[in-house]
Amino acid sequence: MLKRLLIVCLALLGTASLATAADIPTPKGPVILTVSGKISNSNGPAGVTLDAAMLEALPSRVTVATTPWYPQKTRFEGPLGAALLDLVGATGTVLRVTALNDYAVEIPVADLRKWPVILATKIDGKPISVREKGPLFVIYPFDEEPSLYNELYFGRSAWQLKSIEVR
Repeated sequence: MLKRLLIVCLALLGTASLATAADIPTPKGPVILTVSGKISNSNGPAGVTLDAAMLEALPSRVTVATTPWYPQKTRFEGPLGAALLDLVGATGTVLRVTALNDYAVEIPVADLRKWPVILATKIDGKPISVREKGPLFVIYPFDEEPSLYNELYFGRSAWQLKSIEVR
């Protein structure tokens, strides 16, 4: 009986959100990204708003990849999409990502859980300007997983990202 109770408690702890509203501070700099929808955490009435420093504080990775947008392999760096999902306590199955120009695309949450998709904040070590597809660019690990190098995933690789609605 005690063993069963321990297993249930561990399972519940494993599914608990990694952050609460008290854990997510309000942005001190300009808001770069707003996450709303089916989330269990927030830092304001719009859901979760994040500035550059908050995004940089998330677990991140570097992805070096060949893409249709740059003539040679490019070094992208930024927070892991899965880390962002954990921070906001995402409970939905689809992300509707919207860019500054109102381009919108749906990305399955499963993509961010299966592959190390990043929200690139830097290209070749430099912050991405709006002119260069920034401040955030969804990047899949195209070279690590060749099956991702196709129009479906290129279309999900939104740049100039401004908001994510978890559905």
